[in-house]
Amino acid sequence: MQLKNDLLLRALRKEKVERPPVWMMRQAGRYLPDYMKLKAKYDFFTRVQTPELACEITLQPIDQIGVDAAIIFSDILVIPQAMGAEVLMEEGKGPSLPNVIKNQKDIDALITDNVEESLSYVMKALTLIKQELNGRVPLIGFAGAPFTILCYMVEGKGSKTWEKAKQFCFTQPQLAHQLLQKITGITIAYLKAQTKAGADVVQVFDSWSGCLSPQDFKVFAQPYLVQIADALKDDAPVILFPKGSWYALEDLSMSGASGLGIDWCISPQYARELTNNDITLQGNFDPAKLLLPIPEIKKAVHEMIDAFGVQNYIANLGHGITPNIPVDNAKAFVEAVKEYRPNQD
Repeated sequence: MQLKNDLLLRALRKEKVERPPVWMMRQAGRYLPDYMKLKAKYDFFTRVQTPELACEITLQPIDQIGVDAAIIFSDILVIPQAMGAEVLMEEGKGPSLPNVIKNQKDIDALITDNVEESLSYVMKALTLIKQELNGRVPLIGFAGAPFTILCYMVEGKGSKTWEKAKQFCFTQPQLAHQLLQKITGITIAYLKAQTKAGADVVQVFDSWSGCLSPQDFKVFAQPYLVQIADALKDDAPVILFPKGSWYALEDLSMSGASGLGIDWCISPQYARELTNNDITLQGNFDPAKLLLPIPEIKKAVHEMIDAFGVQNYIANLGHGITPNIPVDNAKAFVEAVKEYRPNQD
């Protein structure tokens, strides 16, 4: 099916665009009143595992905010679930995995095949969304990066420091690499299945790689991100988002990825310099700034685009939108990108 709006794909192919495409991480969800209505009715994994609900939630920001891409409503922790781990999601508390990975026996027990079957609800949702979108905008599929998934599987819950996960990597590196490789294998199969089911682009979220030093990132995160990007590059464009790991931009720009996501802790100019302006960059508006008055949001967005340049760029946040953002402010962010003309205000 011909896409009516292929800005995102053109930006990822480094083709000339009249303005940058715009979407927002976590755009399907918790800041939208319509999402909150569904949240009141169904628990988290029911929303994720019911294709009709995932489809409805995915489409809300397309209809209400006017973004240039849809991203499937899902969660990175469906991979540990597919591998046989129990994942609980408590409201206001975040995820927890009661049985953490400690030893060889735990790693040997993990399931790594039949991901297409165990996560068939994701594929069904993608196919349904694709149908409902009817070519309006491209559809993004996603997965968590192996290091970030390891963090949850070893730590058992969210953390600011990921001490247990890092301790596992440093004291049992052989086991850590076995686990990372298993996660990488199942993630590649999962993302390939997503592209078959309708995803036009895939993004890999390394949400916690920023807790690693540049040297440790090269050991425990980078090889697996590169494996995924290289394995997927012929199926769909890949965006890697290693949050906080700006030091890896140069190396990752030489991988099979088409785009790199960055957070607000690095300047656009420096990110361009590190990547030799050779790859499409995505980011990097601080979500907290969406609480500014609307005229100030628009001004800040225009300054951001001025700094990145219109070409080889996807306007986005530097992390997911937070629940406290008014819908009008989210709209203002998107409109500011759509209204952008070079050298204005």
